[in-house]
Amino acid sequence: MGIVAAYVAPHPPLIVPSVGRGQEHAIRNTLSAYQEIACRIAAHAPDVIVVVSPHAPLYRDCFHVSTGDGAHGDMGQFGAWDASLTVAYDASFAAAVSACARGRDVSICGSGMRDGELDHGTFVPLYFVNEKYADYRLVRVGLSGLPARDHREMGRCIAEAARDLDRRTVLVASGDLSHKLKEDGPYGLAPEGPVFDRNVTSLLDSGDLEGLFTFDGAFREAAAECGLGSLQVMAGALDGSAFTHELLSYEGPFGVGYAVAAFEVASSQGDGAVVSAVDREADARMARNEAASSASVDPFVKLARASVESFVRVGRLIDLPANLPPDLADARAGVFVSLHKDGNLRGCIGTIEPVTGSVAEEVVRNAVAAASNDPRFSPVSVDELGSLSYSVDVLFPPEPIEGLDELDVARFGVIVGKGSRRGLLLPNLDGVDSVEQQVDIAKRKAGISVDEGGVQLARFEVVRHERGGEARRA
Repeated sequence: MGIVAAYVAPHPPLIVPSVGRGQEHAIRNTLSAYQEIACRIAAHAPDVIVVVSPHAPLYRDCFHVSTGDGAHGDMGQFGAWDASLTVAYDASFAAAVSACARGRDVSICGSGMRDGELDHGTFVPLYFVNEKYADYRLVRVGLSGLPARDHREMGRCIAEAARDLDRRTVLVASGDLSHKLKEDGPYGLAPEGPVFDRNVTSLLDSGDLEGLFTFDGAFREAAAECGLGSLQVMAGALDGSAFTHELLSYEGPFGVGYAVAAFEVASSQGDGAVVSAVDREADARMARNEAASSASVDPFVKLARASVESFVRVGRLIDLPANLPPDLADARAGVFVSLHKDGNLRGCIGTIEPVTGSVAEEVVRNAVAAASNDPRFSPVSVDELGSLSYSVDVLFPPEPIEGLDELDVARFGVIVGKGSRRGLLLPNLDGVDSVEQQVDIAKRKAGISVDEGGVQLARFEVVRHERGGEARRA
């Protein structure tokens, strides 16, 4: 036999009823999807379930594979001692995975003392599985600080062990997505968080598991993701197989992204199956070709358009093109990207000061955010791409001012601030005809009352890049 299916499963403790005590209904789509994959696993009747968990013992330079006879798990650390389970390990399978990994120069750690205690990243998926099916042995694999290619190799070794030992095997990739989806969430909001989740869920939905290896380390860290390593191990385990692909659910009401996905390995007839990345790569080529043919001559606008079209069509951030001009590739500045449709604003996101290594990176990041994460608008759809126009404002450093007489709505943008509240309005906007109006709008954006005093003011200039026109100071 071998790998018969793989499932992506988050591990929020509160989804276990005795922990959530009713809160689990806030993620009822996740709960329903969990019950679905538990039923599917029971139908597969696997000999072995491999759980890849970011909360298993984690080491910087090696992978942990649990050994011993078995392990016990409960939710006592979350206040629910009545939720518990005991599972038996498959020692020969674990040994085969470790031997394969060492043969491929992937480091394996010694077992250690935590093998008898299941982490919650392993417990939560098995809690639901055990309600439907318990006649299996467990192999528990941790993540590491090693490169993505080593996580792929671990997955390949899991698949090899399943084939060599003739074990009917299901793999569960346990992991949450970004932990920074909401201002009022436990970890706050980072712009990278929603973008990361949209990219990953799009890849899972399309079956493009190769795309899981394209994420930049700094972007992953900023998004505070949890489960990408588990997904990369899963991708390695499915490498070379034909499989169906379904994103069963995604939600993040508590500020943490929970995705459930299913990958069923095809039968010999291959009914309904696809080979990883085939259809997505075709879409990616189309997106690149259309972006190249229709984008503005201005390189700033061209880059913004290419970024949005690639992200909306294929769910991936583009690589920076070669031979960008120095004011894109080498300079650093705050950047705002604005999208318009039929003359109306369709999205605008920006940074007052640079948060990346170059203006080009700033354009890519903010263009995607304007299309997908402006809270005033729904995400841009594929059908809208041909109707969008773009402008890119590159900001000069702001300078403090004492009063409204130092402003000019055509020349200067304004930043208003009081305490932690801060609002910005770009210069030379349609319908903004006076400095008083400009400041009032910026105050409202900051959550500052129009008649509230003690507000600090700063002004800034921009170079505006638009389709079909010369770059100019606004």
